[in-house]
Amino acid sequence: MDNSGLLTIGAFARRSWLSPRALRLYEQQGLLVPAVVDERTGYRWYRPGQLEAARLVARLRRLDMPLARIVEIVAANEHDPQAAIALLDAYWTDEEYRVAARRELVGHLRIRLLGEEGSLDMYSVQAREVPPQTVLTQQRHVRVQELPAWIAAALGRLVKAAAGHGDGMVGPCFVIYHGEVNEESDGPVEICLPVAPDPHRALDAPTRIEPAHKEAYTRITKAQVGFPQILSAFDAVRVWSEREGAPAAGSPQEVYFADFHSAAPHDPVCDVAQPIE
Repeated sequence: MDNSGLLTIGAFARRSWLSPRALRLYEQQGLLVPAVVDERTGYRWYRPGQLEAARLVARLRRLDMPLARIVEIVAANEHDPQAAIALLDAYWTDEEYRVAARRELVGHLRIRLLGEEGSLDMYSVQAREVPPQTVLTQQRHVRVQELPAWIAAALGRLVKAAAGHGDGMVGPCFVIYHGEVNEESDGPVEICLPVAPDPHRALDAPTRIEPAHKEAYTRITKAQVGFPQILSAFDAVRVWSEREGAPAAGSPQEVYFADFHSAAPHDPVCDVAQPIE
């Protein structure tokens, strides 16, 4: 067996910043396959040209990137570096959102641990008048773990229905919580999409009139939308309404005025609102 010019697994590990154990794992995943494997002893040799890919793997692992995502990036980099960069950027965008959401969760937990007195002043609560709206609507009993997927699917159906109706959607969608939604309680929850009324065209979705009302609201970022940290925003609106002597006059809502998926973690995307008297 001619192994001239090849690197032993020990030498390759030292030069690639990866351990022999990690190299064996990556071989099993088809990520870094040795150039030669001795059938009798199982010993492995690598080409020096594999060092660049191995060092890329080592750097990606320092980001705590899952192995499956590393496999995708390394494979893409062999043929299309721009595609590899897009995958890396997508991963890091998700990581920044997760970190920001966890930071907001810590803030929510501090509020819970310290008690609510004076701790909800971080939210700026205001009041506004909301005109009557014709809305396409879907309603369902859903628990919190199922909520994001259901909202996305229901909104997609309503947007599709609105597209064939005059001006389409004419305002931000909003989600109404007609009952508690958590790990045990399931609402129900209603999603509404405002459209311009058109008596001459039928709509492929239930329609109703959302009456005019006054509401208290606070604006929150994408990172603050996650559960349970969003509960602090609902609490802030409730506390403000009680202080102002404005009792609740309907079910609490989330009003989504921005594209959630394209927003950065600290971009405002949603108003947490409570109809008041």
